[in-house]
Amino acid sequence: MATIIQFEDMEIWQQAREICKDVYALCSKGSFAKDFELVRQISRSSGSCMDNIAEGFERDGNKEFFQFLSISKGSIGETRSQLFRALDRGHISQTEFDVLVPKCLKASKDIGNFMRYLRNSDMKGSKSFEALSESGIRNQESANAEDRKPPRQHRRQGDPERTKPRS
Repeated sequence: MATIIQFEDMEIWQQAREICKDVYALCSKGSFAKDFELVRQISRSSGSCMDNIAEGFERDGNKEFFQFLSISKGSIGETRSQLFRALDRGHISQTEFDVLVPKCLKASKDIGNFMRYLRNSDMKGSKSFEALSESGIRNQESANAEDRKPPRQHRRQGDPERTKPRS
């Protein structure tokens, strides 16, 4: 497995992005473009797949990442279901359907495999992939230093040092 430094490096995110672009292209033409409800739903579910991979990656550890991957996997299944609706309503051809559904199935399988990898990984900390880059380690160290700073003191609105009573 290659070193992953940012979510854009992940093959599963790249697959989800490709599906999202394909869905957008389908939604932009013919009768599909006029089925506003279905266009909104399939656009959101395909976008949710890639967005949840990105958001989970940016979280603090494997447990949260795993949860977001699970949501992403569900979203790709939702997209696949909506493709059936688009086919049944005559918005897409059988050929278009036959091209996009296998992409969704592969993405779902690959997300599931990555979830299994995370679940079985001995490393459970913050972004514990195969290796972290020097900048990744340095960024984590500076983030930890930020956590050690004392919190700023805020005065409440009714604090006597801040407000004076009216005469």
